[in-house]
Amino acid sequence: MPDDVPEIADTSGTPGTPGTPAHTLSMQRPPMIRPRASFMLAHPAHFLALGFGSGLSRIVPGTVGTLFGWLSFHLLSARWPGVFTPQLWAVLIVAGFAVGVWACEKTGRALGVADHGAMVWDEIIAIWLVLLLVTPTTFKGELAAFLLFRAFDMIKPPPIRQIERRFKGGFGVMVDDIIAAFLTLLVLALWRYL
Repeated sequence: MPDDVPEIADTSGTPGTPGTPAHTLSMQRPPMIRPRASFMLAHPAHFLALGFGSGLSRIVPGTVGTLFGWLSFHLLSARWPGVFTPQLWAVLIVAGFAVGVWACEKTGRALGVADHGAMVWDEIIAIWLVLLLVTPTTFKGELAAFLLFRAFDMIKPPPIRQIERRFKGGFGVMVDDIIAAFLTLLVLALWRYL
């Protein structure tokens, strides 16, 4: 039996009783696929779901994807302020959510994991939403928004965990980060007005 296939002991008999059959069952799990650049470039859905490559990071891909979202928001807004207006960002976020459902569904199936850690398009769209609604603010304000969002996304307090369990596939991947974004915005609003 391969080393990566766990053995599960049959506990139908009384453990430790002489003469109890020692059956073992093998349970095969698909190996966790670590996507590479070739996978990302194989289909537009993969390219998008993996955050244009930011999800390929071996260390904290969700945080790297969120950083990419933060950086791209600022670079595009600063370089083309007449184009990347709040109205265009709102359209991009709504469209990005809709396309993200498809891209994350397709990529999750290809990877064999519905919400693979390398899929970071959900973090990008969510941080764009947060930044759209908190700007203009200081760097400290944006940093607080970034840290709060990452905390909500990683810890998944109620109702995020329940929503994540209820909705599967691409929609489930995308919606839990949008809820984390709204919780971030709620905490920031309370912080400002209290």
